[in-house]
Amino acid sequence: MTIYTKLLKPTLRLIPSSSLSLLSQKHFSSLASIPRPDIRIIFLGDSFTAGAGDNTSLGFPGRLCTDLRTLHNLDITYYNLGVRRDTSADILNRWEREVNARSKRSEAKVRGYEGRLVFSFGTNDNVIENGQRRVSTFETLENAQSILVRANEMWPTVMLGPPWTSVEDVDERNGVLSRKLGELCEEIGVPFLSLYEKLKGNEVWAREAEAGDGIHPNAGGYGLISKAVAEWDAWEKFVREGK
Repeated sequence: MTIYTKLLKPTLRLIPSSSLSLLSQKHFSSLASIPRPDIRIIFLGDSFTAGAGDNTSLGFPGRLCTDLRTLHNLDITYYNLGVRRDTSADILNRWEREVNARSKRSEAKVRGYEGRLVFSFGTNDNVIENGQRRVSTFETLENAQSILVRANEMWPTVMLGPPWTSVEDVDERNGVLSRKLGELCEEIGVPFLSLYEKLKGNEVWAREAEAGDGIHPNAGGYGLISKAVAEWDAWEKFVREGK
């Protein structure tokens, strides 16, 4: 070996494994010390919010909030207040009381948290019982306006329209109602996502609903809702900034 080879040969300096372990600990402890926003997200709706038929028991709220915690490093507490068979009238009667029991605006600043409200309803309004809709379209829109205007005064609020269900007669009404709810939300300044349009004709949903009770999907269908919401332009800004 010539002197030139010796000069050009790199010198490696090994770091003891104990030092590497210490460096890793310092790195992760510094990450852990970064304050994370304390956000309480309350989901209010019907059986599709509750996650009926989902073998994982997560529904779409559980999937969304798992991703917010693990992928976005947010400190999320979520409440799934979906109730089977609830119409917009039922939700109008209960939502404010239930929200105040979990996230009072008057105490939020002192306790250091922020609230977010996610509403999703309409399918049960469109179900035919005794020859007529359980709730008329006019009443659904009135209920929605009363809920959303007041909710948006309390906490940042978004609305997810009723889904496509693979039940033809229900879907005809859900499609119309979804459009009208979208128009209402635009008027009052509440972000709206049409789940009907996102899910329309989806084979996974249809197959799972057929294998179940005929209308509710299993994990795959709720994963589709979660994906649609997570990819929605308004979602991350709503969660992080309340806008």
